[in-house]
Amino acid sequence: MSTTSCRMYENRFPEVDELVVVNVRQIQEMGAYVKLLEYDNIEGMVLLSELSRRRIRSVQKHIRVGRNEVVVVLRVDKEKGYIDLSKRRVSPEDVIKCEERFNKSKAVHSIMRHIAEKHNVPLETMYTSIGWPLYRRYGHAYDAFKLAISNAEHVFEGLEAPKPGIIDDLLGQISRRLTPQPIKIRADVEVTCFGYDGINAIKSALKSAEDARTEEVPIKVKLVAPPLYVLLTNALDKSLGLKKLEEAITNIEKSISAANGTCIVKMKPKAVSETDELELADLMKKFEKENAEISGDEEDDQSGSE
Repeated sequence: MSTTSCRMYENRFPEVDELVVVNVRQIQEMGAYVKLLEYDNIEGMVLLSELSRRRIRSVQKHIRVGRNEVVVVLRVDKEKGYIDLSKRRVSPEDVIKCEERFNKSKAVHSIMRHIAEKHNVPLETMYTSIGWPLYRRYGHAYDAFKLAISNAEHVFEGLEAPKPGIIDDLLGQISRRLTPQPIKIRADVEVTCFGYDGINAIKSALKSAEDARTEEVPIKVKLVAPPLYVLLTNALDKSLGLKKLEEAITNIEKSISAANGTCIVKMKPKAVSETDELELADLMKKFEKENAEISGDEEDDQSGSE
């Protein structure tokens, strides 16, 4: 038995009606042979009659070798090791729920295996002493790991690690892999005001955007090139970040409308990637260079006229 492989959960076999993630290994006349990924790759079968609610014309349209699928457990014969599964009885909501749990379990499994290999401890020993007790105590070890980032002493209280230094190394891995990273969120607006005090009206409107900021959601307004401005924030909670930028835009619209100006939203608040950030930086550099060239031309014209 391999010391570096182990099921993710304490039970050796899944329960009837449990949702599980499987990998399709082989397709035969009777059905598809699969490996249960959360249960150390033990074998199960999805009968052809359990593939789809509709009449099957092509098995390949419903299931393919090498692909992961969410299925539900119909029968478990622990003595013979037979596990019958169904794909057709799984709803789209079931798929989302099961994949969410599987992704959390995978993250835990990866951390546990890394520590087991580093300390030369069987992976099952790591689960027996730390992983499964946390599953029992917190519902899922992933939730316990997340809590341990801020309250490790409470989470690991009463657990005995198989070797000294394991808990410290485990905490290091948890902090490195599971500490939430702020999400960059951005919106683009065009703000114009051609009234007598237009420039001050725009400044006031943009300041009102920054007034929507909080400690959790700081907001900055940057000029790209008149009349285009970007609103930027970093937030751990994406939905809160989006909400705050929408509030900032509303503040701009109210303020600039009072001065008979306009605010046009060119890009609604959205999470942006590093590529988007680089493109924005390049665009700002381009306009900065163009402005510098224009200023230089004006100085030349003035010196030539003297």
